[in-house]
Amino acid sequence: MKRTALMAAGLGLALALTACSDDSGDSAANASSTTPAATTSSAAEEPAIDKSQFGSLPPVPEPAAATVSCNYATGGAPPAREVTPPPAADVAAQGAVNIDLATSVGPIGLELSRDKAPCTVNSFVSLTEQGYYDDSPCHRLVTGQGLQVLQCGDPTGTGTGGPGYQYDTEYPETAYAAGDPQLRQPVIYPRGTIAMANTGQPGSNGGQFFLVYADSFLPPTYTVFGTIDEAGLETIEKVAAEGDDGSMAAGGGKPNMDVQIETVTVA
Repeated sequence: MKRTALMAAGLGLALALTACSDDSGDSAANASSTTPAATTSSAAEEPAIDKSQFGSLPPVPEPAAATVSCNYATGGAPPAREVTPPPAADVAAQGAVNIDLATSVGPIGLELSRDKAPCTVNSFVSLTEQGYYDDSPCHRLVTGQGLQVLQCGDPTGTGTGGPGYQYDTEYPETAYAAGDPQLRQPVIYPRGTIAMANTGQPGSNGGQFFLVYADSFLPPTYTVFGTIDEAGLETIEKVAAEGDDGSMAAGGGKPNMDVQIETVTVA
């Protein structure tokens, strides 16, 4: 599995989101997992970041049609758990899906937005219905200023596991023209955002996702596909207060308070 770290330029901090892919290869930054990376010092020890220097996520483009076609490419490494890729034709591009994550530390409710990322929501719902996320750990916590996330979605707990298929990044990247230099400039991923991790390579969305519990600054190349409810944010903040073990080279580490996803269900 390929593992990479993406650098969020212009922060004066080592911020990066790393993601795992289903093909083999060396990591560009030798970071583990499919999430963001940051400094290992705690947020309390770092000066506050001036948010005014960062833009916001762009407006969500209007869906071109009520349904879309997706491409879930197989042929890489075997899945962390045996699952079938989701249906790729006539995927709904409108409406919301509510998801309940029952975890060992408390509930986390999600609202997924098909209009932002129909192929991502379709994949997440399919994996949920196949039990892919059940009884799996959230393997990484980052608490540094500028990147405050809990990463989950790898049943192996190593940060290298995927579902055996990959697919394209969606919003906010799709709101920019291909090659737009703004894609390299960090924007604010607001508190309460759920987004997909990726390797930094095209078509490298998989199964790992990260939960943003405080405003974070990243290039707009991580698919945003929903929001976290307030009860879920309180659960994540409880975990963040206990810190992490600092074990990951790209920043953060295993949460000191173990977080086990017990079940994930479509509400």
